[in-house]
Amino acid sequence: MAAHFILWGRPNSHNVKKIAWFAVELGLPFERRDMGGAFGYSDEYLAKNPNRLVPMIEDGKIALWESNAILRYMAAEYGGERWFARDPIDRALADRWMDWQFTYADGQRLPFLSMARIAQDKWDMPAIERDIATCASHLAVLEAHLAQNPWLSGGQFGIGDIPMGCYIHTWFSLPFDAFDLPRREFPHIAEWYARLRERPGFAEHVMIPLT
Repeated sequence: MAAHFILWGRPNSHNVKKIAWFAVELGLPFERRDMGGAFGYSDEYLAKNPNRLVPMIEDGKIALWESNAILRYMAAEYGGERWFARDPIDRALADRWMDWQFTYADGQRLPFLSMARIAQDKWDMPAIERDIATCASHLAVLEAHLAQNPWLSGGQFGIGDIPMGCYIHTWFSLPFDAFDLPRREFPHIAEWYARLRERPGFAEHVMIPLT
């Protein structure tokens, strides 16, 4: 167990949410320290993470940035075989979806910013509609997988589910009705999302208001 596990980052960052959620899954106590966004970056932080991004963790053994690398480290260091599979194929199958999340995130970023953060007089509806269509095309890939598999980590919930789990909450939270836009239905993703919402760490650290 870490003597003192510190999570640096603002609570509304998708990538910070990943780490806080997984710490709850592991039963790993942690201290979160505000950094990034409106909080800026301290010289102390930038000396350890020069990327001007969050999150970063420190546990007395390592200062580590890059959210999915952090998840893998936490699984290996604190989770045992339940969270860090011994079989390289099992690990690779979860890793695939962890890294695929970045493909989806690039598409979601612009509609999220437009629909949740940008003033109404600056909305670019053609761009929003285009980006929503891009997101939906990616989600069709996820839907096809979940039609045949209950989780992205194999037969049980694992770290492969965490990165996209954070982003799928945003998809279901975007105000489609306010924009008079249809939300494409993905029933298997919706079932997966319902199972995620039952997890205490997801409810506490992911299901927070969009800001």
